[in-house]
Amino acid sequence: MIMKGNPIFFLFCSLFLVSFLEDTEAAQAGTNYGVYIVYMGAAASTSDSLRDDHAQLMSSVLRRKENTLVHTYRHGFSGFAARISEEEARSIAQKPGVVSVFPDTQLELHTTRSWDFLKYQTSVKIDSKPNTDNESSSSVGSDTIIGILDTGIWPESESFNDKDMGPIPSRWKGTCVKADDFNSSNCNRKLIGARSYDDSVVTATAKLHTPRDTVGHGTHVASTAAGSTVASASYYGLASGTAKGGSPSSRIAMYTVCASNGCRGSAILAAFDDAIADGVDVLSLSLGAPSYLRIDLKSDPIAIGAFHAVDHGIIVVCSAGNDGPNSESVVNIAPWILTVAASTIDRDFQSNVVLGGNKVIKGEGINFSPLKNSPEYPLIYAKYAKKSGANEDEARNCNPDSMDNNLIKGKIVVCNNVGDQDYTARGKIVEVKGLGGIGIVLIDDQSSRVASTYGSFPATLINSNDSAEVLSYINSSSKPVATILPTVAVTEYKPAPAIAYFSARGPSYDTMNILKPDIAAPGVDILAAWIGNDKSQTPQGKESILYNVISGTSMACPHVSGVAATAKSQNPTWSPSAIKSAIMTTATQTNNMKAPITTDSGSIATPYDYGAGEVTTSGPLQPGLVYETSTTDYLNYLCYLGLDTDGIKAIAKTIPNDFACPKDSNNDYISNINYPSIAISKFSGTASKNISRTVTNVGGDGKTVYAVSVDAPSGIVVKVIPDQLTFTKNNEKLSYQVIFSSSTATSLKEDVFGSITWTNGKFKVRSPFVVSSKSGD
Repeated sequence: MIMKGNPIFFLFCSLFLVSFLEDTEAAQAGTNYGVYIVYMGAAASTSDSLRDDHAQLMSSVLRRKENTLVHTYRHGFSGFAARISEEEARSIAQKPGVVSVFPDTQLELHTTRSWDFLKYQTSVKIDSKPNTDNESSSSVGSDTIIGILDTGIWPESESFNDKDMGPIPSRWKGTCVKADDFNSSNCNRKLIGARSYDDSVVTATAKLHTPRDTVGHGTHVASTAAGSTVASASYYGLASGTAKGGSPSSRIAMYTVCASNGCRGSAILAAFDDAIADGVDVLSLSLGAPSYLRIDLKSDPIAIGAFHAVDHGIIVVCSAGNDGPNSESVVNIAPWILTVAASTIDRDFQSNVVLGGNKVIKGEGINFSPLKNSPEYPLIYAKYAKKSGANEDEARNCNPDSMDNNLIKGKIVVCNNVGDQDYTARGKIVEVKGLGGIGIVLIDDQSSRVASTYGSFPATLINSNDSAEVLSYINSSSKPVATILPTVAVTEYKPAPAIAYFSARGPSYDTMNILKPDIAAPGVDILAAWIGNDKSQTPQGKESILYNVISGTSMACPHVSGVAATAKSQNPTWSPSAIKSAIMTTATQTNNMKAPITTDSGSIATPYDYGAGEVTTSGPLQPGLVYETSTTDYLNYLCYLGLDTDGIKAIAKTIPNDFACPKDSNNDYISNINYPSIAISKFSGTASKNISRTVTNVGGDGKTVYAVSVDAPSGIVVKVIPDQLTFTKNNEKLSYQVIFSSSTATSLKEDVFGSITWTNGKFKVRSPFVVSSKSGD
């Protein structure tokens, strides 16, 4: 699906595509040199030293040509990135100790459109009525360090002030690098680290030699995750309130791996490698591969880096991607990653249309319309302004060179924006404005809950249902008139949350036996800090913005990173998988109308849309029970995907001496990884499926009894053995089995969903499940 937005977004996409094609062509042409990543598994046991085979192989490559080496990986894992030919890459792949060799492709940031679209649902909490209870928690997380891989940071933003923060944790080993526009004094007790990584393919548009953000994305993400409390933050008066990150007392370390045209895999791996050595607690990545690449885990820099980060005790949180609502569009699907979908919040940016007779039609968008509030401006449907010889459908869509400027000039124009894959909403605005139009009403069902920013030009979106009334009015009136009102922020909007249309959906393209995404969080119309010199986002007559509103799973990810940091600070001995479990099993599935969460289209959301549900902020701190996924679980997952024992042993830092892939490894066994959710494929209806899970008692009550309840879909029988878990002490582990069988002895016609919940009266520990008759391969 092509996302409609503004030209900057499509320039970004085209740059990514060109870059990817260049990488692919270089890899296909044996005589051409390209950048390849040579991944060699676990790092040497001695800190900062190279494994012998790593050093020898790298030395042999460097002897062939100067300036070959791009990056070396030695802290968290072994390997390097180098400029070599396809033939050399094939040869290196056969060397002892090499796990995989793959081209250095370019990944993308997970914002929905572009920087003038700006709307997230961020970890930045907008609290119009701050109270002492909120502020009393400001010390929570003060020793937790969130590492962010992104476009850099604007250190002067007030969201990164270090007022009242204590000394930097002594375990921190990172640094603040110097650049022409950045030095160590830009860091403080809030921003404690900043690194940058040059693009392996140096271009005029992709220079990462500085941690300073020139895009805005990284600044927005960082302040969402861990921004300091800032009073009176707003987007030119809209969404006014107190802004703060999900973990406002956590420290921030920025790793600049992205420019406006994307993020190189080799730089992402270098940042993972440094972050592991620096001592971060949480890593937050609002980026990933486009879903159509269906990238293999062995050549996915995020999956590889995240595996080693988790192996070193770091929880890795990633955005799910913005290729929704298509099925199997979710990315960052490795089970050691916490994958985040995007939802709306209870704030709506409304720019309403007023028709003659003062009939008000709800519109969506951010504009600072100079029009009068009274409906006195001529209104026309674009198809009635068709230029002679033009196609009516093109005119209806306000496509270029399809409308008569004499009929458009001085009017508000109604344009179709439903199903038009050729031209963006921004392009239609440019066309109408260029013909002398004074405003535009776009009919768009998909984007009608995601507000774009239009500056001072009166522009708004309405849905198809409301458009029928507008078009009826135009057709029945000899002189139709209207106005477009400037935007107002409506709070306590219902229903919320809802899953955003752009949020990537499950199941995973790699295996249906792990449920992805894992969790949902606010990712629509999010206010957070921005770069201080961005004139492109400044409406006429206004100062440069300090806070911006944007949308994407990019914005959802740091919300969860902030929650993870707080959970880590409260429970410092918990493993990454325990924190993931705590976040997932305490999620909510109901909205602010006490009804099931829906998608933006109004249908009931499923775990393919939101995983375990919408993240909560307090539940993960005391989840009662947690599912701990071990390194052996993850290694078995790689076995089930087809890796051999020798390759897997090369990957892990620590591994049982007797570890070997099961002789009958297959995809079905992935369902038995000790994950907080359950996914089953190949369910025939004639044979049952047995799944096992183990939970750890972290409720602090010592002796306690949990009873199970099951919410099973029609046609599926779910039996849990035992149906009670009796714990005698804290941190005790107990196991149970789940037997899935059919009550109809027929195959499922569609995937079905349910849940298993354990409760002791104080805590509720919920695991969603999905059952499918489709193949899990």
